[in-house]
Amino acid sequence: MTFTLVAFHAHPDDETLLTGGTLARAAAEGHRVVLVTATLGEAGLSAGATGSALAERRRRELLAAAAALGCARVETLGYADSGLDAQAATRARRFADVPVEEAAARLAAIMREERADVVTGYDPRGGYGHPDHVQVHRVAAAAAHLAGTPVLLQATVDRSALRPVLAMLRLAGRLLPSLPLGGAATAFSERREITHVVDVRGYHRQKRAAMRAHASQGEGGGGVRTLALLSRLPGPLFRAVAGREWFVEAGRPAGDRASGDVFERLRYRRMPVWPSE
Repeated sequence: MTFTLVAFHAHPDDETLLTGGTLARAAAEGHRVVLVTATLGEAGLSAGATGSALAERRRRELLAAAAALGCARVETLGYADSGLDAQAATRARRFADVPVEEAAARLAAIMREERADVVTGYDPRGGYGHPDHVQVHRVAAAAAHLAGTPVLLQATVDRSALRPVLAMLRLAGRLLPSLPLGGAATAFSERREITHVVDVRGYHRQKRAAMRAHASQGEGGGGVRTLALLSRLPGPLFRAVAGREWFVEAGRPAGDRASGDVFERLRYRRMPVWPSE
């Protein structure tokens, strides 16, 4: 059985950091993978271009990363990057300011066209609290309802696994920036909330290639960024650090852990499909 997965993200590179291995695995297994971003990340930190020039560069990087991961289609909703404080200077509407129902209707149109079986968004915290990430959580949930997509997976990170990873990266020899809107104690999700732990170690080459495609995000803000640090780790260490990805299935009871297959509930139709929330 093959399915269609629509991955919805806030900015270019989010798709790789949070779900890159899962997308590569799904594509390699013969499923259709569609990538949608809300913005082109023009308010992101970069050592080079800014504004519209950065947006165009990140658009090209997004296409290169999507190709490395095996995505069949890439779409961008075209909203402005809100910035970390949702105050990025722009003449266009910032994604965080857009009515949820408007953005959800646009995403749902793509999902209906693709007959999506699974859509990914973010956890309610938006990971580390970026306003565009919080908006992705709201929009993905609303779009799943509008499109009748049966499975909504919220991309996240196991909070208890984050601390040793941060420590390991610091030991790699370079200064690692702290999470901008809160530390590891409050970011992402507690282990008991997580329903899917996906083993993506077998797809580390695709994930690393996608990380390297986002070259504009390797530096900026005063030093080397997390994405660059990860992409430069030796193979065994990279697989250890980036070899798992985490999701919370909306509506699934806490503690009901899936097998790690993001299509599990669709493969076994006798299992209930929880209402998306």
